[in-house]
Amino acid sequence: MPPGFGRKLALRWSFLQLAASGTCAAFAPNFLIYCSLRFLSGCSSVSIMTNGSLLIVEWARSRSKALVLTLIFCAISFGQMVLGGLASVFREWRTLQLLLSVSFFVFFLLSRWLVESARWLIITNKPAEGLETLRRVAHTNGMKSAGEALTLEVLRSTMLEELKAAEKPSSVFDLFRTPNLRQRTLILFLERFAITIPFYGIMVNLQHFGSNIFLLQVIFGALMVLARCLTLWALSQIGRRLTQTFTTLLLGLSILANTFVPPEMQTLRVTLACVGTSLSSAASSSFSIHLVELIPTILRARYSAIDTLATRCGATLAPLLMLLVVFHPTLPWIIYGVFPIPAGLLVLLLPETKNQPLPDTIQDVENHQKFSRRRNEKDLYMKVTKF
Repeated sequence: MPPGFGRKLALRWSFLQLAASGTCAAFAPNFLIYCSLRFLSGCSSVSIMTNGSLLIVEWARSRSKALVLTLIFCAISFGQMVLGGLASVFREWRTLQLLLSVSFFVFFLLSRWLVESARWLIITNKPAEGLETLRRVAHTNGMKSAGEALTLEVLRSTMLEELKAAEKPSSVFDLFRTPNLRQRTLILFLERFAITIPFYGIMVNLQHFGSNIFLLQVIFGALMVLARCLTLWALSQIGRRLTQTFTTLLLGLSILANTFVPPEMQTLRVTLACVGTSLSSAASSSFSIHLVELIPTILRARYSAIDTLATRCGATLAPLLMLLVVFHPTLPWIIYGVFPIPAGLLVLLLPETKNQPLPDTIQDVENHQKFSRRRNEKDLYMKVTKF
């Protein structure tokens, strides 16, 4: 859905689309219809993760963004654990498909109480709607007097540069027009691509690591939760850039190490696969947190399309690389392990964003070192929301 519709509407539509297409897939009469419906489900699931993360992060304070995103990713890992457990109980795929899909009708109904991003409303030249949203959140948080004190004039004076930038229509090409933003866009694309390939390489080849793929899913999910929590600690201690570099490099090295383990040493192979999956989730968590702090609000939703493209390219290439086993049985795994290493080093070219406010405009990115608008958590609209 185009970014002009906002975070909330795109999220609600995606919930409905996933619920409807997934439910219909359970009754698909042939494989072609099933694949078409699963394609629609895949599109909506990506939109849910993207717009849900954007909506939450844009209501979060700078010091809380890492925690909020980590909780989101931990929820994904818990979902993986639940999926493994349900799949081991409900072996008939139609029952499992129906059980998972119907639950999203509930999420669709609950999503009507979500609040649109005030940042997005203001940046897209809708200050009156953004003001109303801020007042609503202030009222919900028990700050009625602060909400009443917030007027359109105060909002305009506080976010003068954002409103001025909103007068000019933006497009995805704006990500490549200025040097700093172009560098960030290209490095983030390569990084996402590089950490996606080994993740899907492991996930689509679980049969190489053990016979009980349901148990492996549960184990991987539990280890991912632990890895994401450790990543949160590292992000708060050593920052975004070094954490991202460290986890990405270790991801590549762990997969390369597994290529030299003989097939008969199954326990060691499974252990290294678990380590690789954990590091992949850690790298993905730190990457996603760094990403939202590097891309300005006015282009964050548009960049999500590029980020999704990088993810889908990596997910598509990962299983295709297994065709290279005809040349050498370990060649695909060597490629899985090599990709993250240069990508991790490229992250060092990106700026550190720990405890920095979210950039809202392209000008904020280009003037990163001095920040054209010396904004912090004392900003009026952030004080009002108390998020």
